[in-house]
Amino acid sequence: MAQEIERKFRVVDDSYRQLAHSASRIAQGYICSGRGRTVRVRIRDEKGYLTIKGPAGTDGLSRYEWEKEIPLNEAEELMKLCEPGMIDKTRYLVRSGKHVFEVDEFHAENEGLVVAEVELEAENEPYERPCFLGKEVTGDVKYYNSFLIRHPYSEWNE
Repeated sequence: MAQEIERKFRVVDDSYRQLAHSASRIAQGYICSGRGRTVRVRIRDEKGYLTIKGPAGTDGLSRYEWEKEIPLNEAEELMKLCEPGMIDKTRYLVRSGKHVFEVDEFHAENEGLVVAEVELEAENEPYERPCFLGKEVTGDVKYYNSFLIRHPYSEWNE
């Protein structure tokens, strides 16, 4: 069983842009976004992906994840089946020590939200914390992409 272990953080400044070794545009929708189980369709640059995620543990650090690359035209067709709401973001990849942080800069209704994630091999694995990381939001449901399609950042009262 494929287990995803990751930590998620708010981002405090845009220094990640200069530190990034790549950036790509991502559009994604959800065929199913029920609590604890999601089926996601993603188009990243010119590639399609289908992802199934299971429920997160109580601390939000780990959960089941299965992902498969699919032909772009199939991903475009599956997007038509998605629930209302779409995620549009630019993902920057930033190396920090032996890890790569994925920094997602959201667009459209989620404009202004920037979060960073790091995937780990174990829940207690140490990592080098880059300067742009702010508050840890691991396990906070409101930062899940599947939540953002129904409750976009532009509607938050922060």
